[in-house]
Amino acid sequence: MILSIASSAKLYACSAAPRVSACHSASRISYFVKSVGGAGARRRSRSSSLLFCASNPLGMAETLDEKDSSSNAAAATVVVASSSASDDHEISPPRSFLDARCEQDLLLVIQREAEAGRLPINVAQGMKELYHNYRDAVFRSGHPKPDEIVLSNMAIVLDRIFVDVQDPFQFLPYHSAIREPFDYYMFGQEYIRTLIDFSTSFLGNISIFNEIEQKLEQGENVIFISNHQTEADPAVIALLLESTNPFIAENIIYVAGDRVVTDPLCKPFSMGRNLLCVYSKKHMNDDPALIDMKRRANTKSLKEMALLLRAGSKIIWIAPSGGRDRPDPVTKEWHPAPFDASSVDNMRRLVEHAGVPGHIYPLAVMCHDIMPPPLEVEKEIGERREISFHGVGLSVAPRIDYHENFSTSDDPEEAKSAYSELLYSSVYEQYNILKSAVHGKQGLKASTPTVSLTQPWK
Repeated sequence: MILSIASSAKLYACSAAPRVSACHSASRISYFVKSVGGAGARRRSRSSSLLFCASNPLGMAETLDEKDSSSNAAAATVVVASSSASDDHEISPPRSFLDARCEQDLLLVIQREAEAGRLPINVAQGMKELYHNYRDAVFRSGHPKPDEIVLSNMAIVLDRIFVDVQDPFQFLPYHSAIREPFDYYMFGQEYIRTLIDFSTSFLGNISIFNEIEQKLEQGENVIFISNHQTEADPAVIALLLESTNPFIAENIIYVAGDRVVTDPLCKPFSMGRNLLCVYSKKHMNDDPALIDMKRRANTKSLKEMALLLRAGSKIIWIAPSGGRDRPDPVTKEWHPAPFDASSVDNMRRLVEHAGVPGHIYPLAVMCHDIMPPPLEVEKEIGERREISFHGVGLSVAPRIDYHENFSTSDDPEEAKSAYSELLYSSVYEQYNILKSAVHGKQGLKASTPTVSLTQPWK
């Protein structure tokens, strides 16, 4: 349970046997803040006394005053937060998540805010669970100084979640990534970066990504028809492209379902992405009373998309399956979920009526290991977040033009379905190649004449 510590508690203890002489490790909490009036994002850091218990393999921390800790190591088992200035182990309780010096500080703030009624109990429980799952994943990653990474990143994550709970952000039909005064884009990038094993991650067909960037520079539009695996997809895509195609990485507009803009644990990450907010078909009928409202909202988002495409130089990502991939219930194998032909056709029509050239490319994403969705679609907001450290993959194939393939078709409905299937087949093929590279451990040898794998970050 989240409220496992009495509100009056003043004792901070390490869950492993205390080793006072080994628990001092300084770190910094990074703030992704732009200076007012300045050009470009700058990461501002504030020094913070962060003390860790090195004897705990999962980074359970203890707070000990540096002044006399080494001389008192044999006797120290707990640290008392006292208001007495004469207490050699005096330490003040954290005022906020950003003041945290250790794991217990973060958990104490969650507990305190829940007891005060400023955090709903279910959100507090989700924050605690998110912290533990992220901590465990980072400690299994082999990163140097994982305790510092966990404390720094999670202090900011929990702070942003709490800030939004206090003053909920409302997403418009088209949301532009918030880069200042707090850079939500870089905030999401740094959080997910530590979960990716870049040594076993791969990028497919970098030459086509370069081609796409040239088309955008010429004022043309690009649509990615893609599968969808996790809430972390936008960050994974951007991280794998940041060294070669940063313009694409930062300017993709994601067609996003309502859950990522309403779930308190997900909203801060969504605030750092360019989004066209829609209600997924999978959740359209969850509440019959809201069906008309959802349809009207989707109509507004489609109008926003049309306006964006008319301006040109836009790159839009959409998953026409209407949600995340799930493993086969029998084989447990993952594969891209089938596309909805009507969704694909709607995008094609929007692109063709924009008044500027537009191109549709099939994109494959493979990253379910780092943050898999629930095995079944859930109606309620607040899913459990499983987190792991793992290799991922991203690949794009040559554009597929509808008229080049189906201009002679006499049956529009048949052509619509065939076009959707053609795009899906390309995504499926690319996905299997990425799967062979990462899960099959074939690495770069998994490349084929149609998908050339690289690791440009090396």
